[in-house]
Amino acid sequence: MTVLRSDRTRAWLPGCALLALALALPSAPAATPAAKPAATPDGKPTRAAEKGCKWEKFSNDALRLDAWVERCDFGSRKIDLVVSKNSLAERWSDAKGPPDPLVDVLDLKPGETPEAGIRRLFDERTDKALAPRCVLAPYRDPTHRKVPAGVKRYTFLANAALAKELKAKQDPGDIPEPPCGDWGDTADSIQYWEAQPSSGVPKVLFVRAGQDDPMFDEASLHLR
Repeated sequence: MTVLRSDRTRAWLPGCALLALALALPSAPAATPAAKPAATPDGKPTRAAEKGCKWEKFSNDALRLDAWVERCDFGSRKIDLVVSKNSLAERWSDAKGPPDPLVDVLDLKPGETPEAGIRRLFDERTDKALAPRCVLAPYRDPTHRKVPAGVKRYTFLANAALAKELKAKQDPGDIPEPPCGDWGDTADSIQYWEAQPSSGVPKVLFVRAGQDDPMFDEASLHLR
């Protein structure tokens, strides 16, 4: 029987380590397992397709985005990735409502650096009382996937004062709520901001990879 994405789980860090990852400022990582190789835009995907799925090349001129994506046929359910507004989104054949956005493609302002743009975009989407208490930091992937050349990944973490407050309230047995809201770091899923400054494209990405291997190859996301 095919196990669908919503039923799969990944081995995660213990609750206390997750709390530290979500609330503490990042530091140089300790020795890690061998990283998976990164794909080039014209190369092969970095992992095999899930059973019932096959890799396809996605390319969209409006988004100015290329990627490897999966198309899946599980008999009673089919899944593919489509463009929905300004996002690469996941469409389930038996789902009601619009497709779920996975990768948002967001515009920078003229002359704006990716870091300044990510800060602005985060502030625009986050509670005004919370946003100033969150700091932009390099994203540390708990699965240790290799970041492709020319790519920078970021997240938002609680500042020292907010981290202390949240730690005092946190039950050690629970997975903490995202300290900086929906557009910041989260302990039970993978999501991050991505910049590709070497592309020269005045856009940044917000990537929701989720808890399992996503239906797109993160290493193949390419702005053009």
